Amino acid sequence: MTASITDVARAVGVSASTVSRALRGQPGVSDEVRAQIAAVAAELGYTASRSASSLASGRTYTIGVVAPYIGRWFFGTVLDASEQVFSAAGYDVLLYNLGSPEARKRFFTKLPVRKRVDAVLSLLIPDRAEEGALRSLGVPLATTVGGPREGFTVVGIDDRAGAESAVRHLVNLGHRRIGMIAGTSGPLHWTTPIARRQGYLDVLAESGIAHDPALEADGGYTVEGGEQAMTRLLAASRPPTAVFAQSDEMAMGALRALRRHRLRVPDDVSVVGFDDHELAEVVGLTTVAQPVAGQGAEAARLLLRQLDEPGADQPGHVQMPIRLVLRETTAPPSPRGPQ
Repeated sequence: MTASITDVARAVGVSASTVSRALRGQPGVSDEVRAQIAAVAAELGYTASRSASSLASGRTYTIGVVAPYIGRWFFGTVLDASEQVFSAAGYDVLLYNLGSPEARKRFFTKLPVRKRVDAVLSLLIPDRAEEGALRSLGVPLATTVGGPREGFTVVGIDDRAGAESAVRHLVNLGHRRIGMIAGTSGPLHWTTPIARRQGYLDVLAESGIAHDPALEADGGYTVEGGEQAMTRLLAASRPPTAVFAQSDEMAMGALRALRRHRLRVPDDVSVVGFDDHELAEVVGLTTVAQPVAGQGAEAARLLLRQLDEPGADQPGHVQMPIRLVLRETTAPPSPRGPQ
C-alpha cells in the first residue's frame, strides 16, 4: 500500500502539518526534524499529492515565465537557473515566449496566466500598461532585467558601472580611439544598451576623449551582428585601436571579423566584452563578468520566499556583483594597429 502523510507523521512522532511544511521547505521546522522527516518519507516511499496540496493551499504550484527570446544565451541561462530552483521546490514552469510584437500584444491583452500561476518571473521589461496588467494578477512578480519598478522584485546588476570598468581598462592601457559595438536593436523597452552606452560616454568624457559617432555600431546582441558591426568600424576613416562590445556574443563576432581582416588581437586591436559567456574563457576574451545564472536563481528564490512568507519584508531591488576579468584580448595600443 502507498504510504500516507499520516504514516510519515506517526513514524517520526510529529503532526501531519509538520510533515507537510518540512517536505515543502517551509519555515517552522528545525533542520534536524526536517532531515528525519525526509529520511522516513523516502524509506516509506511517500510522495506528496500535487492535487491534494493544491486544494489545501489554493496554489497551482506553477510559476509563469515571460521572455522576449528563449534562444538567446542570456535569457536561456536565466531561465534554466530559475527553473532548477522552482523544480527543486516542487513547482512547474509555464513559459510564454513573446518574441514578436503580435505575441506580446496578445499575451498582455488576454493575460492567459491569470489563475494559472502562483507567481510570474518576467525576463522582459514591460511598459506602464503591461506593468499594470501583471500587477492585476495579484501574484508575486520578479524580473532580472531593467531597474527598480513598483510591485516587482528586481534582481540585476549595475550595467553602467560595468561598462565604465571595461572602457576605463582600455583607457588605462593607453587607447584613445575606442569604438563601441552596441545592442540598440535588442528587446522592446530594454534599458541595458542605454545604460552601457552611458558608461562608455562617461569614461570618454572623464578621460578628455572626444566622442566620435563613427566609432559606434549596432551589433544586435548576436555574434553575426557583432561581426558586421566590427567590419563597419574598420571601414571608418580612422578605425579604433580598441573596441568595447556590450555583450560577449558581439565581442566574439568582432574577433571573427578582425581575424577575417587579418588583424591580430590584441596586437592590432584590443577587444573587451560584457557577460563572461561560457565560451569567453575559451577564446581568451577580456570581459565584465556578471552572474547570469545567479540572477535567475536568486529571482526564483525570492519569488518562492514571497509565496511561503507573504507577510515578510521583501527586497525591492537586489544588485548582484560584477567584476572585470582580464584575459588575452586587451593590451596597450600598437603603432601597427589600424590608423
